[in-house]
Amino acid sequence: MRRILSLLCGALILGPAIARAQFAGAPSMKVAIVKNAYSGNRGEPELSKGPDALETGGIAGMASKAGFELAASRAVQLTPEEDRAYGAWNRMGLANGHLGRAVAAVLRNGEFPIGLLANCNSLLGMLAGLQHSGPDTQPLRVGLVWIDAHADFNTPETTLSGMLGGMPVAVATGLCLTRFRLQSGLDPALPFAYVTMLGIRDADPLERELIDRHRIELVPAEALRPPFSGIHAQMKRLSGWTDLIYVHIDMDVLDPAEVSGHPLTVRGGPSSQELASGLEVMFQYRKAAALGVASYPFQSDPGGKSLKAACNLVEGCLRGVKASR
Repeated sequence: MRRILSLLCGALILGPAIARAQFAGAPSMKVAIVKNAYSGNRGEPELSKGPDALETGGIAGMASKAGFELAASRAVQLTPEEDRAYGAWNRMGLANGHLGRAVAAVLRNGEFPIGLLANCNSLLGMLAGLQHSGPDTQPLRVGLVWIDAHADFNTPETTLSGMLGGMPVAVATGLCLTRFRLQSGLDPALPFAYVTMLGIRDADPLERELIDRHRIELVPAEALRPPFSGIHAQMKRLSGWTDLIYVHIDMDVLDPAEVSGHPLTVRGGPSSQELASGLEVMFQYRKAAALGVASYPFQSDPGGKSLKAACNLVEGCLRGVKASR
């Protein structure tokens, strides 16, 4: 009896996710790049060149280097009618709807999605894709590992900047902007228990109060060092609660020396190699079903240092996925 219980617990923690199960026994694992260039932040260009720059600059090559087959990439594009719709937030929601459908299709094909994202507003679309990637209409339970120097847990009532990019985790958990969340395809909202934040070093005062009030799990950047006990604890926790786990990275989480062109850097971040080692651990958990990399500072990347950092992150992720087969 004890042996049976042990096997059941192991299946719960490390057992195959619905999306990853299709890889078992496949001659080669496929990686699919999904790009969303839409920004959604007022005062910024609506379309970012960052996702294309990441793909052509080396991310696509990571798949074959890690022993994966690269599926055709997918890029989000609004219809002509949607493109004429009023409001940057409105168009961002429409773009997220397309992103979610693309991610769901990739997962149903048995491919591993890597989201190359203009910024963190694409979180809603990535989560929606995982949530609605199952074999029927029943939404899957999706966990979130949020890796960012900032919590992005503000609401319109708590924000100091008014920037949509400071709110996506709050939106995803149902605290605000319900119309934007539903337009993005994320329904229901994530329970607070399904969220883990890693590397957060900068939160507004009222934002910090929301984090504490809703008991969001926080993991310091120091957890990205062996023996990775904090990462293991959170991945086991999320694996027990959810069907799939999405890992989202804002590149401003890194040491500012590697993302000097990013406008929102915060001291005290990990190196890309340290974070890559942590990602390798995370993606050895088979419920970790997708990676997103956001906010590549393509406008200012001296010597391609930030591009190399992004490649390191993807490489670490794929090492973990490969080890989990």
